[in-house]
Amino acid sequence: MTLQEIVMKAKNAAPAGIVVEVEVTTPQEAEEAALAGATMIMFDNMDPDEMRRAINLLPEGVRTEASGGINLENVRAAAMTGVDIISIGALTHSVKALDISLELEF
Repeated sequence: MTLQEIVMKAKNAAPAGIVVEVEVTTPQEAEEAALAGATMIMFDNMDPDEMRRAINLLPEGVRTEASGGINLENVRAAAMTGVDIISIGALTHSVKALDISLELEF
């Protein structure tokens, strides 16, 4: 099944108003997903130059998200590409846990 077929199937099965987001790794995949009707494109582990190329291929109105490999050192470069949303996984997967308890006495 092609990416276009998968996106079209998801769009047809989704209730009205549901965003269909497609994770892509190349500008070509981004263009194909958008042309198939994806509402949002997530750029996974793409460098800023690739994200800019992908954004230039997308039709007006398709939202974009940068994800994968984004950290505090490179978040500005990702933002400068023009993406709409940036996801930083380090906020959750690199945080240290705090072990606490709560005891209630009645």
